[in-house]
Amino acid sequence: MAKTALITGATRGIGRSIALQLGTSGYQVVVNGTKQALIDEVVSEIRQTGGVATGYCANVSDPSAVTRMVDAVIAKYGCIDVLIHNAGNLHDQKCLRMTDEEWQSVLDVHLNGAFYCIQRVLPYFPERGGDILLMTSTAGLSGSVGQVNYSAAKAGMLGMVWTLAAELQRNQIRVNAISPAALTDMTRPVIEHLQQKYASRNEPFPDFWQVGEADDVARFVVALLAQPDKDLTGEIFGVNGTKVTRWQKPTPAFSANGPEAFFAAWNQQRGRN
Repeated sequence: MAKTALITGATRGIGRSIALQLGTSGYQVVVNGTKQALIDEVVSEIRQTGGVATGYCANVSDPSAVTRMVDAVIAKYGCIDVLIHNAGNLHDQKCLRMTDEEWQSVLDVHLNGAFYCIQRVLPYFPERGGDILLMTSTAGLSGSVGQVNYSAAKAGMLGMVWTLAAELQRNQIRVNAISPAALTDMTRPVIEHLQQKYASRNEPFPDFWQVGEADDVARFVVALLAQPDKDLTGEIFGVNGTKVTRWQKPTPAFSANGPEAFFAAWNQQRGRN
């Protein structure tokens, strides 16, 4: 029996590549986006390759819209085996100049949208379990200047992954996150700006920004979902081209008894007398 995968933000970039590759891998794909014409294009492309797909136009930052979308998917397919929350937006700005609307919009789509989708889908996973995949970012893992809203949202997803992986393991639902590095509509302006910046300085372009393609991320997603290990949960995977990295949870660096001893150890670690 074919599995059903609901992918948010599936009309462009990484989400689109995942939808197309799952469509050729035997999944019944539900393509979500906010523009019906783009949804129809992806659905049509999946069907042209012999896959099964349907589309649903909904803004994941609207909980009522998410409820209606999930209800429609269940009415058509009966259950949801895979949820991939890929929908995202950007409103980059230094903290001092960021508006309340720019802050809220990014958290609404990335973090609140993840919660709405997960919470509405959970009752409809089959008894055999399933998979939830969230798209995080190095911005959430290590911070990113000028992206306090995006960094906070993506870091919040890490807490969701670790909490829900433990909470849902008894239901055989795996919860993992991917930190992708890929050239997409969202990352292209940033990368092109940096390319110009380093070229103007006659400096080599940093390896960090030498990113792979959206299809590389999609291939990893297909491979991850194919893994049978039910304990493969609560993980954060970095994917850049063919390079895959496993990120670990933060771990204590050192501890001491009392503030005086702690800051003495702190200064010693930093080479201060």
